[in-house]
Amino acid sequence: MTEITAAETGAPTGTVRTLLRLEGLALFLGMTMLYGIWDGSWLLYVVLFLAPDLSFAAYLAGPRVGAIVYNAAHAYLAPMALMTIGFAGAEPLVLSIAMIWLAHIGLDRALGYGLKYAKGFGYTHLGRIGKARDEPA
Repeated sequence: MTEITAAETGAPTGTVRTLLRLEGLALFLGMTMLYGIWDGSWLLYVVLFLAPDLSFAAYLAGPRVGAIVYNAAHAYLAPMALMTIGFAGAEPLVLSIAMIWLAHIGLDRALGYGLKYAKGFGYTHLGRIGKARDEPA
């Protein structure tokens, strides 16, 4: 298997990569603090926080399917839609789920776990993760 470099994927490096990871940290902290102010159930937070990572099981069907399912569970689109629906319908549980989901995505991004390419789990929009990781020069 040939390696894909950061330049080939358009993965950010240097300050841009750092800023994207800091944005993830800000999202994680912001959603977690908002959840606390919201007075959500911390048991629910703990139970649901890692739920998006269940999408990793889709990699059993191959890297292409795995990337599609993982990305669907780790993109902002669905939890932001949920948050909008929760606000519009004044649904506390829906809002809680959206905040927890966004907090999870934020922490993942802060840790460098970005959206995946079909090449494999280690190839992300934030750069390569794992042993063969591309580091900025």
